[in-house]
Amino acid sequence: MLHWVFVGFAALTFGMLLDGSDAAVFRTAALVGYPVAVLLSVVAALRGPERGRRITIVLHLVLAPMQFVFSIPATIALLGIPLSLTILGLSRPRFPRMSPRTRKIWLILHVGFSVGWLGVALTMTVMAIIGSAAESHALRHGAYEALHVIDLAAAIPSMFLAIITGLVLSLGTKWGLVRHWWVLVKFAISVSIPLLAGTVESALADELALRTVDPAAEPGSTGVALTACLAGFTIALWVATILSVAKPWPRTRWGRSADARERAARLHAQARG
Repeated sequence: MLHWVFVGFAALTFGMLLDGSDAAVFRTAALVGYPVAVLLSVVAALRGPERGRRITIVLHLVLAPMQFVFSIPATIALLGIPLSLTILGLSRPRFPRMSPRTRKIWLILHVGFSVGWLGVALTMTVMAIIGSAAESHALRHGAYEALHVIDLAAAIPSMFLAIITGLVLSLGTKWGLVRHWWVLVKFAISVSIPLLAGTVESALADELALRTVDPAAEPGSTGVALTACLAGFTIALWVATILSVAKPWPRTRWGRSADARERAARLHAQARG
């Protein structure tokens, strides 16, 4: 059923993307990506839950983060992220465990991109504070213009790469995606930030960049709201960093069930041996 829901959503989003010329590269990516996703979703739906399971898992594992990029020309694409994650979760993906060497490579990549994302968020927060507090028109407008550029050129790529590497790392190691509360909460933080950035932060930043072209214009409450939003993202990313180090809380219900199945499988194998 959800396959067809996604097909309808992708077709609707594709239609909306046809009307516009901004963000040409990202728009083109979405105009290519959604038809391919529709085709694969239809194939998976027609093949049935079991035979189409692998197609579904690979498709939505790629689409979940890719729709951050697709949302640049069309904010509605953000709604596809929770839909893809829901379909992915219901497909119950299982991945082989990484070798220690492979795990180390992905861990280095994830830590590097996550630190980059945190640094970009902090930089954008500082730029928002400068824009809100500056008395010089050139400095005020320049800060918001620079913030907009950083958002597109640095925030989106670092966000995308941090989420992708984190997803691969969790699914390919003992931690899993839903086995431990700290992993699940960290993933929820990582996904919620782009959702809010695409719907709230980008609208505020765009408004301020346009408004402050006028030397007499003041950021006002919009400038305060943007600063608070970006500061919230920075704090949330610090929380995610702390969770990665502290690894608090017990296993989730799904983690306990998975552990029980693995113990049963090992006992069965020992009994047969």
